[in-house]
Amino acid sequence: MKNSKETHRPQTTSYEGCSQKIRLEAGSNEKVQSVSTALENRRNGENTCASDLMEKILTKANLHMAYKKVVRNKGKHGVDGMRVDELLPYLKEQGSQLRKDLLEGKYKPKSVRRVEIPKTDGRVRRLGIPTVIDRMVQQAIAGAYTNI
Repeated sequence: MKNSKETHRPQTTSYEGCSQKIRLEAGSNEKVQSVSTALENRRNGENTCASDLMEKILTKANLHMAYKKVVRNKGKHGVDGMRVDELLPYLKEQGSQLRKDLLEGKYKPKSVRRVEIPKTDGRVRRLGIPTVIDRMVQQAIAGAYTNI
């Protein structure tokens, strides 16, 4: 592959009227903005689009939809051992703290549990299983993007 500076291409994206110029480069993500950085910029008045998106992610309706999808999909527990049926009691007790951590950029996903599933040809399929909470957060983010 050529030097990443030679392979970049300018791209313009738009999120509900918030036009952004970005540059895609192969092999480099040093200029990628984290959620916490975007939220810090929002507090400084630099990026209202990020705050709009985070507000959409954290709406009650979107979080409820994310919870329902995780429960419907079932699945095994992650590294923390929490099962899907334990999610609702957790959210009743810790939901406001989870929301606050997401808003403040303090939320850190847990490690992914690795499992190997045997295939019929003798090989194994490696699978990564996120925690139930991380799956719900991922669904909430996906739900906010699909409703843009």
